[in-house]
Amino acid sequence: MDSPPDPVAAVAALEEPTRRRLYDYVARAHRPVGRDEAATAVGVPRATAAFHLERLADQGLLSVEHKRLSGRTGPGAGRPAKLYRRSAGPVQVSLPPRSYDLAGQLLADAIEEADRSGLSVRDALSTCASSAGRLIGESADEPDPLPILESHGFEPHQEAGRVVLRNCPFHDLARRHTALVCGMNLDLLSGVLEGLDCSSYKASLRPRQDHCCVVLTPTPAP
Repeated sequence: MDSPPDPVAAVAALEEPTRRRLYDYVARAHRPVGRDEAATAVGVPRATAAFHLERLADQGLLSVEHKRLSGRTGPGAGRPAKLYRRSAGPVQVSLPPRSYDLAGQLLADAIEEADRSGLSVRDALSTCASSAGRLIGESADEPDPLPILESHGFEPHQEAGRVVLRNCPFHDLARRHTALVCGMNLDLLSGVLEGLDCSSYKASLRPRQDHCCVVLTPTPAP
């Protein structure tokens, strides 16, 4: 399976001036654009436009479709043209990693759950965060929680037998709404461990400057 495009590489790809102009033209067209049209609009040879358009597609910035521009079908209609349009999926780069979209989704789910069930929003958020964490754990390819935490921006690090998390993906929210967001984070990561069926660690709150409020502590062997 191909790995997803690297968002840093995708943004870096736009640094090349011709490539950026081609991307801007396709993005503003709000319809599929062929190589000839793009080359003419930007004022470059067709081969140059094709090279840069393919690079943009490889980086996930453009999506590709094939269509016969003549409208004819059947024998003699010619080969379908390769067309480009702006990708629907956003490309976001945040250093250090942030996941405010996940926090927003959990909070929205909690409000809907509270309306449906009559729970308080805080209790509903606990339920939703736990469920989301379990789903993340259950869909993982391996039982080790560290790669999962790394992929979600927590920057896990082994320290004195514990796993400390050097980055909080919800940093700004946690600064403003510490108890709410740290509780959500604890429920999320506890759910991840549950979904992994990982009994080697337990998630607990251990606030620390410039770190995530959650740490994973080893559980005693039975």
